[in-house]
Amino acid sequence: MMSRRQGRDKLAGGWASTWRHVAQRRGRAAKQEMPMHALLTTVVLWLSANFGLPANHDHPLLKFVPERKIVELRYKGLAAWEPQTGAVPAGLPGQRLTVSVYDDVTKTIYLPEGWTGDTPADLSILVHEMVHHLQNVGKLKFECPQEREQLAYKAQEKWLGMFGRDLLRDFEIDGFTLLVSTKCMY
Repeated sequence: MMSRRQGRDKLAGGWASTWRHVAQRRGRAAKQEMPMHALLTTVVLWLSANFGLPANHDHPLLKFVPERKIVELRYKGLAAWEPQTGAVPAGLPGQRLTVSVYDDVTKTIYLPEGWTGDTPADLSILVHEMVHHLQNVGKLKFECPQEREQLAYKAQEKWLGMFGRDLLRDFEIDGFTLLVSTKCMY
């Protein structure tokens, strides 16, 4: 004799059984995803309210990768980039350590392994990359890649300011570096 549960599973084409199996396997991961989803939603709403970005709740994928991978993604396609040695191209405007990157094609934010979001500075990195995500899904256009950084740094600075922090203190980004990093130089 078939139990009620087995009958439901059979009627659902095995879906319920499969879902229970996935839920059991993912138990801990699913619990961790819920706070991240809430955090991303909060950041989206904050960016929309403060900077007029579209409040799109189709959140990006987040990947935690070694710093070397982030640098590789940041400089892919540049002739001077040497992935074998990790040499960063010389003479790039505003050249400094790349701590995260957003990929428009895959809608993925790459954060460094060990990123926890436990500090205003950590969260500001996510805010910066979420600006790029919302610019991307909102199909906003810019004259050059540096121009799209203007709003990302403005949002990051405002986020840090809520905690008495700033880009100079937390990331050693001064006004001149910011100017060079956010203006089209052609």
